Amino acid sequence: MSIEKYRQEIDAIDKELVELFSKRMETVKNIAKYKKETGKALYDGERERQLIGKAAERSPEECALYTRVLFSTLTNLSRAYQSRLINERKALENTITEALRNTDKLFPERAMVACQGTEGAYSQQACDKLFKLPQIMYMGSFEAVFKAVDSGLCQYGILPLENSTAGSVNKVYDLMSQYNFYIVRSVRCRINHALLSKTTDFSEIKEIWSHEQALSQCSQFISEHKDIKVVPVENTAVAAKMIAESGRTDVAVIASPECCAIYGLRVLKRNIKDNAANDTRFICISKKLEVYPGADRTSIKLTLPHRPGALYHILARFYASGINIVKLESRPLPGSDFEFMFYFDVSESVYSPELATLLCELQGDVEDFEYLGSYTEIV
Repeated sequence: MSIEKYRQEIDAIDKELVELFSKRMETVKNIAKYKKETGKALYDGERERQLIGKAAERSPEECALYTRVLFSTLTNLSRAYQSRLINERKALENTITEALRNTDKLFPERAMVACQGTEGAYSQQACDKLFKLPQIMYMGSFEAVFKAVDSGLCQYGILPLENSTAGSVNKVYDLMSQYNFYIVRSVRCRINHALLSKTTDFSEIKEIWSHEQALSQCSQFISEHKDIKVVPVENTAVAAKMIAESGRTDVAVIASPECCAIYGLRVLKRNIKDNAANDTRFICISKKLEVYPGADRTSIKLTLPHRPGALYHILARFYASGINIVKLESRPLPGSDFEFMFYFDVSESVYSPELATLLCELQGDVEDFEYLGSYTEIV
């Protein structure tokens, strides 16, 4: 047979598959109606395992694994469809719609904003990029930023989430599971590290101070000077301030060149970062849900059951909805063995019906689902 004949056979089989799938989903609809009326649980793990196992047994041995994958996907789609039908209220969709209605049309120019560090910190630069006239309250730690927003001390907080060279800021991700907040904006800032000191003589330098992320982003420069001691500090600008106040001339800091004018330091070396395109993504958080017009990025976090294929099925649902995942981060759950919290950033308009449908399905079908906000990212 020619390839065209085989393709015709495939087309005919696919037509039958679609008809049978539609018939199957009609029965799934009736099952959803029954579960809703009787209060029966949506997920029946034993039933799904039996169904997948029987299907694999009926298939030829060489296709058994593929049959398991196919029917595992079918049960996942059926559960998602049932979830949509059972949870008709679409509480999350209503929440987002209400936030769009009640949020101002323009992002505020003035606000009380919590930033980690001190004057000259990169978080301050991110804040200045988002707000025209911010009133900044500097905090000693990332957790203090979360607490300031949670307590109402500050309306917004700025936090670094990931760097193009050093990767995710794990401390921030870990804190995200401990506090209630929403992301209302994100911004990318170009990070230009320089080596600053009280002296202009590099040969005097015995120690380099900076934040661990900055040290990681300048690892090549540091490895070329192994005789110089490296000292981690909680913030680049804090390190610059400490050096300025110490009066020591044998210590340098990796920080923004802007710290020179603020703390009376001098530039020893410029552009010491490993990667020329060294960007850090900051998020702006709020205690109140605010969704500004044009939001095209959404963040969620969720816990998945510790069983094979759990993450795969979630990813498949994003793919089937045509929604692009731009960031996926996993962090271990405190006090649990081999369980993880997953953070998803997706690129999709907040007005998209596909996004609303998927989020509502996940909310009703996934453990510990939490919507973190829809927003715009400033570049």
